[in-house]
Amino acid sequence: MPRTRLLIVEDSAIVASALRVLFEESGYDVDVASTVKGAIAAATEHTPDVMLLDLTLPDGNGLTILQRLRDDGRAPRGTIAVTGHDDDELRERCIDAGCADVLLKPVPIARLAALVRSL
Repeated sequence: MPRTRLLIVEDSAIVASALRVLFEESGYDVDVASTVKGAIAAATEHTPDVMLLDLTLPDGNGLTILQRLRDDGRAPRGTIAVTGHDDDELRERCIDAGCADVLLKPVPIARLAALVRSL
């Protein structure tokens, strides 16, 4: 059975590295990107099954990645938005864009792992 491919889009190298280790040790194939451009390139090379999506990136808004992947027919079956902004309007925009959930940083790891498994 093929392993689930996870794309982690996170501009903090420490957070991205910790998430990579967590999910690789849990049996996922993991790609990591820290920018909009890098995430689109990674998803073009290997279409992700699930994406963890930081919304504030150095070169733009993470939601543009999801829209671009959808336009290209590479949208993951599930996306979890991750943000440091506790904002109802932002949460609504994420859900409207196709995110399965929106988690506030610092992300509760047990909840994140359970959400990824459910997707």
